[in-house]
Amino acid sequence: MNRKSLLTFLVCFSFLPFLNAQTEYSAYTAVGKGVATTFLTDYQSLGINVSALGYGTGYSGKRSTIGTTEFSLGMYSPQLTKEGLKNTFQDIWDAAFKNDKSGFNWDEKREAAARFVESDFHLNFDYNWLGYSFQSEKFGGIAISVRERYQFQSKFNETTTDILFRGSLSNYFDSLTIVFGSDTSRIANGNYSQDTLNAVIEGTASNPLRVSELTDGSRVKFVWNREYNIGYGRKLFGSDSSFALYAGVGARFIQSMAMTDFESDGNTVRFHSSTSPSYGIDFGAAAASNPSAYTSSGNMPSMVGAGYGLDFALSAKFLKVFTVAAAVNNIGAVTYNRNVYTIKDTLVSSVRLNGLEDFNVTQSVNQLLSDGGLVQAEGQRKYVVNNPATIRLGASYKFKELLHVGIDVVAPFNRDSPGSIKNPVWALGGDIRPLKWLQLSLGFYGGGNYKAHIPVGINFILKGGAYEFGFASRDALVFFLKDANSISAAFGFARIRF
Repeated sequence: MNRKSLLTFLVCFSFLPFLNAQTEYSAYTAVGKGVATTFLTDYQSLGINVSALGYGTGYSGKRSTIGTTEFSLGMYSPQLTKEGLKNTFQDIWDAAFKNDKSGFNWDEKREAAARFVESDFHLNFDYNWLGYSFQSEKFGGIAISVRERYQFQSKFNETTTDILFRGSLSNYFDSLTIVFGSDTSRIANGNYSQDTLNAVIEGTASNPLRVSELTDGSRVKFVWNREYNIGYGRKLFGSDSSFALYAGVGARFIQSMAMTDFESDGNTVRFHSSTSPSYGIDFGAAAASNPSAYTSSGNMPSMVGAGYGLDFALSAKFLKVFTVAAAVNNIGAVTYNRNVYTIKDTLVSSVRLNGLEDFNVTQSVNQLLSDGGLVQAEGQRKYVVNNPATIRLGASYKFKELLHVGIDVVAPFNRDSPGSIKNPVWALGGDIRPLKWLQLSLGFYGGGNYKAHIPVGINFILKGGAYEFGFASRDALVFFLKDANSISAAFGFARIRF
């Protein structure tokens, strides 16, 4: 990802404190406890459990809820410490704002960066532009929201990492092409002065490997979507004091600004990509023959794909204190028809590529696709990607307004889709209200793409629920351990009920 695209991304979402393919979106009120299925009841329930719209707001005399500026952002890598993750975030920030004042010496960190890239790296961002819901006992509940979702996952083998970081100077190439003025020559790869290394324009391998062999075990899953959501939920029958059944249905229109789906097993390689022109990737001759080639002007990323998602949910309440729910979310697909590229499993004999200059591994997409990069792009007319759909099961117990505890299980429908969790996520957690205006959250969850974590959060509820704000983290350990493997934060300050 180049600086221009990063700048657009970060400026659009100008609030940047900061994990998995998130299971509760930007609902900061759920982030701090890890459970969401039976806890979220207004527009925050869209994409989680839309039947909860039938529960009501939970605050007497208040039927409408409106919110904005809710977000969560996180990074995770099992091989990188908290300090390394901070350096990674700093690099992305510096690249976006063209600030060269990094807080560390890159040469000293190169080995750590290589280990980092060879491990699982995850970057996730979710932002709620606007949410609104209306809920009443007779009508049920209806809600809308506009959300932004950015998810990046990568893992590279040692050889691919060497090429990404060192480009044409990688040990994979046994000869280098150098240019001094009008003089072009080829020399054996080895230890040379910096002036000679700066003159290298190409690395060549005399015994080349196919892309699938070279990238064996590597993958990149990347998607950036904007979702326009709507949902309706209501009570079907019964009474909460004994037994009541609720149902809900939701839908979303999806605009996608970028997608990359790359995975190699040593024998075959799968690669499809579609990115906005604002990413500045130079596809070279491949663009001239691409039937979906697309260019646009301006700094704002343009849409390259569109699609839909459907949600279905059922929940039941028992004796006013027990709630169980099941939901299937985001069934659907996105069709990409602009700047769509794939690759062939060809021999990688030469590369004209400069290596990564910092921890910003998100630039690897550019490294892979640019003309003269690691793979040879080939245009396509369109490509259809199934959404990272999930199935959710949740249950909770509520003791008056003091305590609310529960359990969640979230499983993937198709773990190969970009943005999907790889394995089921399970969580235990809840809230305690020691004061009417103070809600404290704590939980424990594991599975999915990560190790076990302890989420924590605090929410301030003022004037009988008329206004609330708070913040949370998916891993409290990050505040206490130097070797924590994640950075995470969620925040919201503009939720109003009336």
